[in-house]
Amino acid sequence: MKTTEALPPVDAELDLRGVICPYNFVKTKLKLETMEAGQILAVILDDGDPIRNVPRSVSDEGHTVLGQERIAESYRVMIKKRVED
Repeated sequence: MKTTEALPPVDAELDLRGVICPYNFVKTKLKLETMEAGQILAVILDDGDPIRNVPRSVSDEGHTVLGQERIAESYRVMIKKRVED
């Protein structure tokens, strides 16, 4: 997914640089569980497995990855919490 211009403001941010898989996904999932439906979470992830796995895993959980941007050696991923059924 490419960087998206004009992303909405974030409601929370997690810096997970240095956190290994699958803990970075678990921490992301736990944070999303504390948030309201439709809120935006920004997660900072390392290159490699984290940036490959976390966006895919949160999408599989029904959340929306709004975009990601490269920040030095890391990535900032914007996730919109799914609306509950």
